[in-house]
Amino acid sequence: MKSRTVERLILGNKTSDGDGVKLTRVLTQDLQRRLDPFLMLDAFGSDEAEDYIGGFPDHPHRGFETVTYMLEGKMRHKDSAGNEGLLVNGGVQWMTAGRGVIHSEMPEQENGLMKGFQLWVNLPSHLKMSKPSYKDFTSSEIPFVQKKGLLIKVIAGEFEQIKGAVQKPHTLPQYLDIHFENTKTEPFSFPLEKTKNAFIYVYEGAARVGDPDETMTVSEGYMAILSNSGEAIKISSQGKAKMILIAGEPINEPIEQYGPFVMNSRQEILNTIKEYQSGRFLKD
Repeated sequence: MKSRTVERLILGNKTSDGDGVKLTRVLTQDLQRRLDPFLMLDAFGSDEAEDYIGGFPDHPHRGFETVTYMLEGKMRHKDSAGNEGLLVNGGVQWMTAGRGVIHSEMPEQENGLMKGFQLWVNLPSHLKMSKPSYKDFTSSEIPFVQKKGLLIKVIAGEFEQIKGAVQKPHTLPQYLDIHFENTKTEPFSFPLEKTKNAFIYVYEGAARVGDPDETMTVSEGYMAILSNSGEAIKISSQGKAKMILIAGEPINEPIEQYGPFVMNSRQEILNTIKEYQSGRFLKD
């Protein structure tokens, strides 16, 4: 199977969000159409408490899903639907905001490393006003495949007949955390339908993407948007490396975003803002 190639390399933008949490915004609004159904990817990582201690106090969401993957650290989730959970090392939180939720994500540590990712996944129009839902997965609940120096954690979708912790029929997301554990690790190969948009983000080391005669190096801190040609994704590394691979079926609907609200039209956004300002945001 011919491998997809790297279409474009993206270096994330340093910024802050919440109450001053420092992060790198990797997938930005200008890439939403190209990487449909994915709306945003933030990477965070610091062992300086002042970079994360403010956390993310109460804030609203509507019209999409948030996926938080905590590599290191402790973060407490609470929301207006009555859900609460503690996200710790290797855990995943998958929240469907649907018609509306107000939640907070606050650190439960005052020192040490906090590192991970938050991904925003769009919802199709018929699910944008669905009932909010929330699910925590501990590290031990994330299936994995290990072979010849490769470790693949299957957060969503499927890899070699191992079903991930999360299955979403509307966008069919694949979310893999791939570790090349030594210099003799065999190449990674993953069949993928051409219809799915896909990218990788290398968070440790470096990787090469593509067939042997057409590879491109993706260095630490870079996202590689993968072309939609080829029947597989092939990745290799000459040393230790870690990366996330994310792919999904595009929704192919209009995207209208205003901060934490993602709908299909400007009028729906205006209605959402009006509901939030008038206190009717959480009303059924």
